[in-house]
Amino acid sequence: MSRLGSARKMAEKKKEKGEDTFEVMDLADYAKKQRWWNRVFGQNSGPIAEKYSVATQIAIGGVTGWCAGFLFKKVGKVAASAVGGGFFLLQIANHTGYITVDWKRVEQDVNKAKKQLKLGAEKPPKEVRTKVDEVTTFVKKNIVLTGGFAGGFLIGLAS
Repeated sequence: MSRLGSARKMAEKKKEKGEDTFEVMDLADYAKKQRWWNRVFGQNSGPIAEKYSVATQIAIGGVTGWCAGFLFKKVGKVAASAVGGGFFLLQIANHTGYITVDWKRVEQDVNKAKKQLKLGAEKPPKEVRTKVDEVTTFVKKNIVLTGGFAGGFLIGLAS
């Protein structure tokens, strides 16, 4: 007789006597029933909507990631061109004498901003920590979808 069988019989006897009992669980069967991402990433992981297959989640994540990466690339180029063009025009205006820059005041303002950033960087606000925790939980619970999104995002940036 196996250990599991004898443990079950002992539990049944205790139950008949009215004593508190605990269910005996076969770990091999439990491990077989777990999804692969729960075995790899832990019990808190796994998609919220488990009605979709892994392939569907990867496809949805990949397509949305590709779209986001492609748009990020296009918008980034436009934003970089606008900022660079603005600095270029300011340098031309400064060189030709249309504007003058008070460099001492710029230096004071930059130093003041550095001090404020140092004070704020030591401990992030509670709202930031809460959002980071929410994102971490979402990523853990939707690891398949998130993986597809990350891959699609990188492909979108490259295309």
